[in-house]
Amino acid sequence: MISVRFLVGLALVASTGAFNLGGIVAPTRANLRLRTSAVSAPRFAQSKTVLGAKMAFDMEALIQQSKDDRLTHLEEQAMGSLKIAADNFDNVVFPNACIAGDCVITHLLSRLDVLKNGKVKIMVVDTFHLFPETMEFVKSIEDHYGFKAEVFQAEGCADKAEYDKKFGADLWKIDIEQYDKVCKVEPFQRGLKTLKTEVMINGRRRDHGVERAYIDLYENAPIGGGLAKVNPLAYWTFEDCFDYIAKHKIPIHPLHAEGYPSIGDAKDTVKVPADGSVKFVDYKFEGQASEWLDYAAERKGRFVGLANKDGSVKTECGIHVAGAERTFERDLWEDGSKVKTLSKEDAEKLPADKDTLVVTYAPWCPFCQQMEDDMEAFAAKMGDKLNVVKYRGDEDREFVGEAFKAQGFPTISLVAKDGSVTVMDANEPEDRSVEKFGEFVKKASSVAA
Repeated sequence: MISVRFLVGLALVASTGAFNLGGIVAPTRANLRLRTSAVSAPRFAQSKTVLGAKMAFDMEALIQQSKDDRLTHLEEQAMGSLKIAADNFDNVVFPNACIAGDCVITHLLSRLDVLKNGKVKIMVVDTFHLFPETMEFVKSIEDHYGFKAEVFQAEGCADKAEYDKKFGADLWKIDIEQYDKVCKVEPFQRGLKTLKTEVMINGRRRDHGVERAYIDLYENAPIGGGLAKVNPLAYWTFEDCFDYIAKHKIPIHPLHAEGYPSIGDAKDTVKVPADGSVKFVDYKFEGQASEWLDYAAERKGRFVGLANKDGSVKTECGIHVAGAERTFERDLWEDGSKVKTLSKEDAEKLPADKDTLVVTYAPWCPFCQQMEDDMEAFAAKMGDKLNVVKYRGDEDREFVGEAFKAQGFPTISLVAKDGSVTVMDANEPEDRSVEKFGEFVKKASSVAA
């Protein structure tokens, strides 16, 4: 027969185990007496007594305490990772998309006092397709935290009107991958390069979905070694973000209060659910919060109606796909290329015995990357009949604008023997081919291509 002493001991072990797991408080003499007296009682009475003991615990308070403890740990972990980056590197950059997690990171950076002094720079990519509220929100957090964001846009475009004229208002409908390169990836890469980024902070989390399910706090640089990325929220959930936002009353994008769990381009971001019944208003959820907080649910309202060229559903904007940030560390037409490097000194006194084709480029520019092979083949074809050279223009924009009439990347200019400059009209990728280069040279020069 099982003894009372054995059952009491079992209750003690079970209660202590639950305590160690964060479930309930450790047993006391009082609740042990309850359990002991129940052993020899009739079955119905025993059930009532045990149930009464359980009901004595304030479960809501215990759950809240466990959530608070979790947030404290996550906060310490996130701030520690950010501090490591800020203390050990000179050029730390945070590309901020104004989503909930990014608002948490902005708050943490402010607490570390690295925003006002510019120790960590905040970068924003304006795609010209954002919600009007987004750039207004950027201005509001600049004022709130005391920093000035570094804003980057499509190359050579000061506003949406110039973008529409250069690329077409419907580029995203015609070729979404090209749109991503023009409006997101290229400005993103140019921003990292311009700010001389050593470490990039971003808000990716494991619960975003399978594409991010195994990210860690730190990621090594894809080439060259060293710390490339810090993901301070890697182990947070979307619920953690909103719990933390509510706890600290952190400024967040106003569209969360209108039913948007995530914020992206206005053209392909929708409310979840579509009727807008779930909202985050005055730091509290209205409606069924699980619509937003389930695994991978944050981005259910993003990239709606979009598909990649291979027909697969679009889940990434292009900035965070593998290797999107690597190209700012690689040059084009490297050692051994037929396209020779032109120094500024040589550019100011080009040879008068031969025409020169100058490619003004930036290594991070996807359009320059796309034409690399064709220009290499064209230079090999021309041989000694024409000088084919490259000049890196992103580091000397004023000079290339004056010397080669370059207004963007790539710009292909024919500098004739008499010093006159003719710029190739090559706005589309298909215009930048071996054949098209030949046609341009034949028209602008006396050289037979």
